Amino acid sequence: MTEQALITTTVKLLQNNIQVSAYLAQPKKFGVYPGIVVLQEIFGVNIHIREVTERIAKLGYVAIAPALFERIAPGFETGYTPEDIQIGRKYAWEQTKASELLSDIELAINYLKSLPNVKKDGFGCIGFCFGGHVAYLAATLPDIKATACFYGAGITTRTPGGGNSTLTRTREITGTLYGFFGKEDASIPGEQVDEIETELEKYKIPHRLFRYDGADHGFFCDHRGSYNPKAAADAWEQVQQLFSQLN
Repeated sequence: MTEQALITTTVKLLQNNIQVSAYLAQPKKFGVYPGIVVLQEIFGVNIHIREVTERIAKLGYVAIAPALFERIAPGFETGYTPEDIQIGRKYAWEQTKASELLSDIELAINYLKSLPNVKKDGFGCIGFCFGGHVAYLAATLPDIKATACFYGAGITTRTPGGGNSTLTRTREITGTLYGFFGKEDASIPGEQVDEIETELEKYKIPHRLFRYDGADHGFFCDHRGSYNPKAAADAWEQVQQLFSQLN
């Protein structure tokens, strides 16, 4: 597939008194493309998330990455030190709420719908780490028809802001979900991946789960020590297959 030349920018999504920044990448070439929402790790819309957003756009999609911590820490972006991880986890698990995250994702989808070069139905989403968990939530939105969930920890045990685990919402998923997990990821034991698969099968949700030998948490991110080129390359091929359903 020929990669598209891109236009990239940061946009402001507005709704009532809420303003959310988002990184937008879209093909320069005239056309109408499916829209994809990219969901960040605990590190903000950093270079890795911007690069993923651009990689997706180069394939012929309009991709947008909303800042999921905008309500609590506008402009937050950080690296991968232990201190960075500590503050990112605090924002993710102590200060976000599932309802607000879903509202912000819907805001991003509505922005995409307002663009003349975006198809108005059948959106995709992809998320990593905390964003992988949020992607499982986003899969419950009627507009989301294809979800790529990368190593989303805590799906079976909790939900942002508290309440029943995100897994209990599996029945609400209306599209196809692909999950990507590393077998060496201590934050997501294999039993939890099995629980996710059991629920997806129970409610007959179209899905595929990929478990990679030797891969740890963050295996897709080439800015982290846990990067696993082999697992990342296979996962990227699977993501392309998944999102091709939207064309």
